Amino acid sequence: MLLGAGAALAAPHVVTSARAQAQVTLKLHHFLPAASNAQRDWFLPWAEKVGKESAGRIKVEVYPSMQLGGRPPQLFDQAKDGVVDIVWTLAGNTPGRFPRLEVFELPFVSGATGEISSRAVWDYYEANSKDELKDIKPLAVFCHGKGNIYTKDKVIKTPDDLKNVKIRVPSRPINDSLQLIGASPQGIPAPGVPEALAKGVVDGVVMPYEIVPALKLDELTNRVSIFDGDRSLYTIVFLFAMNKPKYDSLPADLKKVIDDNSGGDFSRQLGRYFDEWDKIGKAAVEKAKMPEHHISGAELDAWKKATDPVVKAWVETRTKAGDNGADLLAQAQKLIAKYSA
Repeated sequence: MLLGAGAALAAPHVVTSARAQAQVTLKLHHFLPAASNAQRDWFLPWAEKVGKESAGRIKVEVYPSMQLGGRPPQLFDQAKDGVVDIVWTLAGNTPGRFPRLEVFELPFVSGATGEISSRAVWDYYEANSKDELKDIKPLAVFCHGKGNIYTKDKVIKTPDDLKNVKIRVPSRPINDSLQLIGASPQGIPAPGVPEALAKGVVDGVVMPYEIVPALKLDELTNRVSIFDGDRSLYTIVFLFAMNKPKYDSLPADLKKVIDDNSGGDFSRQLGRYFDEWDKIGKAAVEKAKMPEHHISGAELDAWKKATDPVVKAWVETRTKAGDNGADLLAQAQKLIAKYSA
C-alpha cells in the first residue's frame, strides 16, 4: 500500500501540521515533475507524515522539476553541501562516485522487482558501502523494477538489433553494456528524455514501466522490449539523501521522526512503490496499443552472453582498486537470490 495520494499543487509543496509552529524547515529537491508518481504517492505523503509525527515542528517543502536550480547530476552535492536539505537522486548520475553500489546496476544482477532489489541493496549498503555515503545522511537506498527498452518503429529482440541505435542510458554499467554490443548510448537525465526523443537525438530509451506516464513514453515511442526471467537487464540505485549537518542539528526527538521514516524498511517500501507504479506504466503502454516483445529463451541467453564482459570488467576494476570484486558481486547475487525466494 502506498503512503497515500496528494494533489498536484503549485510549487513549492509545503506540508506541515497546524498543531505547532514549525521549528525546522526541510527543502526536498528532486528531478521529476509535480505530476509524477513519486511526487503524488511518496514525497507529499512522506512530508505530511513527518509533519504529523513531529507535531508540526518539521515543515517539509517539496520542490519538483529541479526548481531550486542546478541539473540532476548535481543533486547529491546539493544535499552534501547544504544547498538543499533532502534530495532524491541516482547514484549513477555521478559515475565512479559510488563504485561498490554500482554492482546492482550491472547487467542481469538485479532482481525481477523493485522490492527484491531494494531489500538486497540496503543490506549490501550496510555491509559494504557506508563509507561511500558518509558525507550525507542516507534516508533510503533502493532500486526500481525491471528495465525495458522503448524504441521508435524498430523492434529490439537481440543485441544485434541495437547496433548503431542511439539510445538513452541512465548509468555507466548500462552505457558500457550497450556500447559493447554496438549501440550508440547517450547519457541523458530523465527530464531531458521527452525532448531528446521528440528531436531525434535518441531513437529509444532504457527505462522501467514506472516512468512511462511522466515522460510520455507511450506517445514518443511505439515499441517496447521486456526481459523475461528472474533478473533484469539493469536497474538504478536511487539515493534519498539528507544533509548530514542538518540532521545532526536536530534535537533527539526530531531525529527519531526522521529515523522512523527512513532506513531499510522504508527502502523496501520505496521499491514496492515502483512495482505498483510499473503497473500504471504498463497500463499506459497497453492503452496506447504498443507492441510488446518479450525477450526470453535463446534471445535472453544472447543478451546475457553479450553483456557478461561488463560484469567481468567491473570485478577486475574493483579488485585493482583494493576491493575483492568477486566477493562483492557474489554478495549482491546472494542477496538477490535470498529475497527472490
